[in-house]
Amino acid sequence: MKKRNSYRERIARRLTKMTAMIILVVFAIIYLVVNYSVIENSDKALLAEAQDHLREISLVNGELIFLNKNEWEEAEHSQIQLNPIFIEIVDLKGNTMDRSPNLRGNHLTFLPDRASRDDALTLEIGDEEVRQIQIPLRHEGKIEGYMLVATSFEDSRHLLYNLLKILVVLYPVILISLFLMMRFMVGKSIAPIQIITDTTNQINQKNLNERVPLTEQNDEIGQLARSINSLLSRLEQSLNREKQFTSDASHELRTPLAVLRGTLEVLIRKPRATEEYESKIQTALQSIDRMSEMIEQLLALARVGKFSNSDYLSIDLLEFGRNFAQKMSLDYARKIDFETNLTLPLVIEVNTKSLHMILNNLLQNSLKYSDHDSSISIRAGIHQGAPFITVEDQGVGIEEDSLDRIFDPFFRETQLLEKPVPGTGLGLAIVKKLALESDISIDVQSQKGSGSIFRLTFQEKI
Repeated sequence: MKKRNSYRERIARRLTKMTAMIILVVFAIIYLVVNYSVIENSDKALLAEAQDHLREISLVNGELIFLNKNEWEEAEHSQIQLNPIFIEIVDLKGNTMDRSPNLRGNHLTFLPDRASRDDALTLEIGDEEVRQIQIPLRHEGKIEGYMLVATSFEDSRHLLYNLLKILVVLYPVILISLFLMMRFMVGKSIAPIQIITDTTNQINQKNLNERVPLTEQNDEIGQLARSINSLLSRLEQSLNREKQFTSDASHELRTPLAVLRGTLEVLIRKPRATEEYESKIQTALQSIDRMSEMIEQLLALARVGKFSNSDYLSIDLLEFGRNFAQKMSLDYARKIDFETNLTLPLVIEVNTKSLHMILNNLLQNSLKYSDHDSSISIRAGIHQGAPFITVEDQGVGIEEDSLDRIFDPFFRETQLLEKPVPGTGLGLAIVKKLALESDISIDVQSQKGSGSIFRLTFQEKI
């Protein structure tokens, strides 16, 4: 439970951190947009007010001229209004020539370095913040002085401050709410994973046939459940094969051991003739040979897949098959032909040790189940763009019902068990496992009484 909560909270924290960054950016954009809009609207109103007063005031040769003096002296200029307008007329040196009464003892700030600019900026008048614009007064194209126009920015600043305060307060509240909601939603989302975990924790060797319940959705969790079920199926099959293999191996080893024990017990019961001793010892040695062969095959089966990468070489399959056929023909004094319809080398990359062991086991199988005077053929070529090599004999063949089982360890057809054909039943099992490890597909064509053809097809395309 602790691990699940930890994982849930970890996911929730990651999602919350990502969301926190997004919300922070959104809040910053909101504040900047509102701040820009407030300043833009304030500056537009200030500029409009300045243009209205500019039409009423002119400066000629250092003398102020008002088109309507009474308007200038109206009471609104001497009272504090919702958005009061402050006006001050200065000469070229910044000396005050006139100003609105609502300025009282204060003065607007003249900025000589901004004499040619008409954009607004934020300044202080006493303890009050204002937006001020500086407009030149011209007469006959010549600047005679400047009109400084300002409006209070206190309300706008208070609005921006309140907005900032609201955003700062909302930010942690939203994050905490998001974390709790995401924690809840993540917990709901990973609930099927907890079911999978609980189910798999209960599966052991005794109930390996149980499976994880599948969800209706074909999502990642459904795919995970199917993958685990597929893994459990493979494990179950592998375990069953191992059990069967162990049982078969024990049975196969028990037979020669029983023969060996029985022979030795007969020998020690009473004195016997030399010929009888030799016969019994020969029987015992045959049992030992059979066990040795079986153990060697078992070790070979266990070593499958342990070849190193250095065993993979580029070889000419035609030359490899031809040399193999010649060597085996000499070793076993049997007619083994090599055939191909190709004239150019057939180069493939393959695990040479695996390929040699596969061909050797297939050939051993053909030699055991075919007459001594019958021929065995090894063919190599290309089929549908893929290299192949076959081992073909004219032996007893395989029953159709047995074709799917011939690669199982210790499997031998019932009819063959009645005949004295030496073997352990592991050769084709080794062939199958080596072929799988080497990415070689193997196919069998056989008819009872007409021989068998084992085809090895390599994955490399020509």
